[in-house]
Amino acid sequence: METVGTVAGAAPATGLRERRKRLTRDALLRSSLELFAARGYEGTTVDDIVAAVHVSQRTFFRYFAGKEEVAFHVPRLAESLVVDAVRGRPPGEPPLDALRGALRESWDDIAEAVEQVVPLELHLRVYRVIESTPALLAAHLRRSSELEERLARVIAEREGVDPDTDPRPRILVAAVCGVIRVAERSWSAGDSGLAALRELTTAHLDRLGPALAEPWSDDRHTSR
Repeated sequence: METVGTVAGAAPATGLRERRKRLTRDALLRSSLELFAARGYEGTTVDDIVAAVHVSQRTFFRYFAGKEEVAFHVPRLAESLVVDAVRGRPPGEPPLDALRGALRESWDDIAEAVEQVVPLELHLRVYRVIESTPALLAAHLRRSSELEERLARVIAEREGVDPDTDPRPRILVAAVCGVIRVAERSWSAGDSGLAALRELTTAHLDRLGPALAEPWSDDRHTSR
């Protein structure tokens, strides 16, 4: 009976500790992004962030490796949702349709997931900071390349092809991600919200043309 009582009493304590950790992490994240949006990424130091949250640097580095990890915390969440959406597309759907469908269906999920962490408006402002900060833009492009590789391998697995010998998964994903980058750059230069970015991305993807939408099951498209 004593053992049961100890275990039963430990669960709430553990839950409380985890809640406090999550609240601390979320406070650090939100304060960091607010400072990035207000002062710029380069104009914000870790000292500024921890002072805003009233914690130590040691606490900050317990949750984040550095400012760059904070800046890309929310985009990383969005990327995972897109990859999961591609994996969940119906079998046999042409690759381009799978990618476009995954992007369409993940918009609302991404917005909801973002708002559980930070206000969507703040996320959009920080995105513009990323686009206008050379160090962050370089990191963003590197991360985009890594995302392309993940998506290409998911598409290759869906289609039953080897991406190391069949270039089509990487070609397709590069084309789609390139279109998204064009849409993002056009959007980031303005002052519109997420709905405008969604519409712009959809319109740009529609311009890829029907050729890329053909199924890959046709033997004429099989790599030799």
